[in-house]
Amino acid sequence: MLTIAFPARAFDTNCYVLAPGAGEECVIVDPGIGVEETLREVLAEHRLRPAAVLLTHGHVDHVYSVTPVCGSDTAAYIHADDRYRLHDLLGQSNPGLIAMLEQQFGAAATWTEPTNVVEITDGTRLTLAGLELDVLHAPGHTEGSVMFGIDRVPDGIRDQVDVDRTMVTGDVLFAGSVGRTDLPGGDPAAMQRSLRDVVLPLPDTTLVLPGHYQATTMAHERATNPYLRDLPA
Repeated sequence: MLTIAFPARAFDTNCYVLAPGAGEECVIVDPGIGVEETLREVLAEHRLRPAAVLLTHGHVDHVYSVTPVCGSDTAAYIHADDRYRLHDLLGQSNPGLIAMLEQQFGAAATWTEPTNVVEITDGTRLTLAGLELDVLHAPGHTEGSVMFGIDRVPDGIRDQVDVDRTMVTGDVLFAGSVGRTDLPGGDPAAMQRSLRDVVLPLPDTTLVLPGHYQATTMAHERATNPYLRDLPA
């Protein structure tokens, strides 16, 4: 699986481009703030055609560029419980955060809802761009946080680590940490349940592609991540 990751211009949010190979259709995951230029370069270099944009959740740092990336033809997929965030993204965001971003980029923040939004739910299997992706609802960071599971791994990764499937985890699970629960829509109890019932059962041979920071594996996180090791029974 062709897998390209690069950070957005704010908050180092990881944007992922996944495809069966060069010259084919692709899915784009979490187009954050200021990703359009890099994304255009990636698509041109690998001759990729976007088939869908997948959103792990509805926070501004993960969805800000979804509308220009989707254009008028490509659908954006988001869990039904976070769908409301796309109606008024800036109104749902911290005003101080928006002011900081406007100062950083020297332009007023703007938002237009995507033309075509598809709501997804737990257990949905998506067949997009020649890939099959399973939706795992894992609330706690937001109400509609999801992870996307793929029974494939990035090209060449097996030479480095023992993995046989990929999980794009958004802000549910990071290398050494988990998503914060003190933002609007966050729920510490829901996060604990998601970690216990959705994350922990993942096989050790799962490659984890998180919403921020570096990739990791479930074997490594199960052994070292304090938020997983200290989960209550």
